[in-house]
Amino acid sequence: MAVDFLSHLNPSQKQAVQHFCGPLLVIAGAGSGKTRALTYRIANLVLTHRVDPENILAVTFTNKAAREMKDRIERLFAEQQALTEYGQSLQSLPGHVQTKLRSQVYKSITKDLWIGTFHALCCRILRFDIEKFQDEKGRKWTKSFSIFDESDAQSLVKDIIINQLNIDDKKFDPRSVRYAISNAKNKGLTPRDYEREQSNFKGKVIANIYSVYQDKLAENNAVDFDDLIWIPVQLFRQNEQIRAYWHKRFRHILVDEYQDTNRTQYELLQLLTTNGESARSFKEWDYRSIFVVGDADQSIYSFRMADFTILMGFQQDFGDGLPDDDTRTMVKLEENYRSTENILQLANDLIENNTERIDKVLKPTRGQGEPTFCYRAQDEIDEAEFVIQQMRRLEAVNSDLHWGKFAILYRTNAQSRAFEEILVRWGVPYKIVGGLRFYDRKEIKDVLAYLRAIANPSDSLSLLRVINTPRRGVGKTTIEALQKAAIELGTPLWEILSDETSIKTLAGRSSKGVIQFVEIIQRWRAQIDTVSASELVQGVLEDSGYVRDLKAQGTDEAEDRLQNVQELYNAVLQYEEENEDDKSLIGFLASASLASDLDDTEEESTKVSLMTLHSSKGLEFPIVFLVGLEQGLFPSYRSLDDPAAIEEERRLCYVGITRAQERLFISHARERRLYGNREPASPSLFLGELPRELMDSNTKAAIPKKFTEKKPQSKPAPVLQSDVEWSVGDRVMHSQFGIGEVTNVFGSGSKATLAIRFDNLTGMKRKILPIGDRGLTAID
Repeated sequence: MAVDFLSHLNPSQKQAVQHFCGPLLVIAGAGSGKTRALTYRIANLVLTHRVDPENILAVTFTNKAAREMKDRIERLFAEQQALTEYGQSLQSLPGHVQTKLRSQVYKSITKDLWIGTFHALCCRILRFDIEKFQDEKGRKWTKSFSIFDESDAQSLVKDIIINQLNIDDKKFDPRSVRYAISNAKNKGLTPRDYEREQSNFKGKVIANIYSVYQDKLAENNAVDFDDLIWIPVQLFRQNEQIRAYWHKRFRHILVDEYQDTNRTQYELLQLLTTNGESARSFKEWDYRSIFVVGDADQSIYSFRMADFTILMGFQQDFGDGLPDDDTRTMVKLEENYRSTENILQLANDLIENNTERIDKVLKPTRGQGEPTFCYRAQDEIDEAEFVIQQMRRLEAVNSDLHWGKFAILYRTNAQSRAFEEILVRWGVPYKIVGGLRFYDRKEIKDVLAYLRAIANPSDSLSLLRVINTPRRGVGKTTIEALQKAAIELGTPLWEILSDETSIKTLAGRSSKGVIQFVEIIQRWRAQIDTVSASELVQGVLEDSGYVRDLKAQGTDEAEDRLQNVQELYNAVLQYEEENEDDKSLIGFLASASLASDLDDTEEESTKVSLMTLHSSKGLEFPIVFLVGLEQGLFPSYRSLDDPAAIEEERRLCYVGITRAQERLFISHARERRLYGNREPASPSLFLGELPRELMDSNTKAAIPKKFTEKKPQSKPAPVLQSDVEWSVGDRVMHSQFGIGEVTNVFGSGSKATLAIRFDNLTGMKRKILPIGDRGLTAID
């Protein structure tokens, strides 16, 4: 092609994009243009190497990122077409010509690209092949399977524990059991595998619950989120023919946010890439590649079983294993296009304290910027007052700033209260990011339950949710009788409901309402293959009486629910516009089930964003307030005795800093109300790791002295301590624990504490001791 479409890339981006076959690890620092690299890589495969789009699989972290990538690719190809055919940029052409070019690109390229999250892509695979799978117990599913969300899964586990197995739910908390089952699946353990691993009674009981849980999923022809990835892995293991088909189909695999993959996702990628062969021994890289993009410094999801060591091991698994300066299977994107130089220097200095990382430095491409301001507040109220006053001041003097340009980032959701109260008091609009998802609202779950029951009548949870919603005279006793009959006969609930004779016998006076409900499901089920999802939704809302009931209530709450139902219909229309080739109900239900809270984030909000640091990943804001940097809060108490956990907390802080584009404010309090009591608070150890020369503050105490290492003399002599200033690296002697080294200093003055790693201890080698411990002696 005459137009050099790669001219916009920097040398590192170009090196990554021009890679053709074989493995490549792209270490992409925050704000380094990784989405651009992924987009242009796909374009280069198609334009330069003539790769068929249907042979490309691109995995993104969110559905929103997938949509953005598809849109960028479509615009990129349309731009090339505009320059080639018209000699003009796409934007300079008339609207109808732009639409024509983009439509051509969709039909010839983007329609055939597989771009989406692990869950969305695996769901597509299962729609093709799930009927060829059966698990270790012979359980099977059909293509019309439902996807149970987390609340559905927890309800099912709770019902199994209390009603089916008669287990004490205080000893076996349903939420904890559900978490254990999810972890097992993410580690690739079947119920039998899990049982073999358990040596105690509690583990054996959970293994039994896990097995019954899988029975119930199969009975409902349903899968949970973990199954969406775990089932394809099992299917590929047991069926060489199916594995070989998908291996041949996806010749070029791209993965974004590779540091956030878990072991099951990694195995899926390996099976697709190597067709079951060991990653280390696989050599057939002709016309095949695996291209992964990530950054170990931004790995913050270990609680979701993400394992950043998968990224750290890529060079040994797939790559050439050579040092960074010599390798041909790794590229680093270090130029940062987001933040000012001062903000980047803070981030670089902080993350250098981590040991488990691949070395890289964020390099500025913008100006120096303002110093970061560190505020030491009296308490959480004072901290919130400081934040709102700074926002009001900046908004007043900058005409291009609006409230949507500000973000407040905190470690825990509970911290939002003080900020919400003061924002309300000053009349400043705000939104909580990562709160209740649109698809988790009651009225939306009600309508989706109707649709899921129509698509998959085996889904008993959905049938039970709406059999009397809105009320049609079907009472609790009737529902229990129907359920009991289904269980005793060993038949799906829908088979009982579909038999009018059985209904009249079991439901008595309630039978009329049940029969009305069944007729609605049957009527629209008969049309599922002939009408679009939007027509079906409209018909169900009318026939069920759901909208009529909300209108009749006449309350403000009912009006809000009605608007949400209308928005669901809009979502169906949008889905149909974006998926011209699949306007089916099953397609829409899969899309709705896979939507995450991050997908609800508004692009151009005019409200202040409040969110946890975990929710901020992937976002950026001109002005960021990073609050609550106190020992025990951030980093959390749970991490203080665990070096690996401290490193993840530090990565979380790094992510927070690198969300800021123009200005960064950091704050901590002298005291904070915790669990109803006011407690003194110490500055976070992370504050001591930031360069003081790049920060301003309201008091010298706001920025604690940076910890400095001291090397012990070759022949240390013990010196009794009384009022010595301790530093990281100090060598100590303790009368009980022996010789050790200070690894952290928490707090200051007489209330300071020391974390010390002792040389001769077994098990947990670190102890946290008060500065005044009488057995403690410094070694000079």
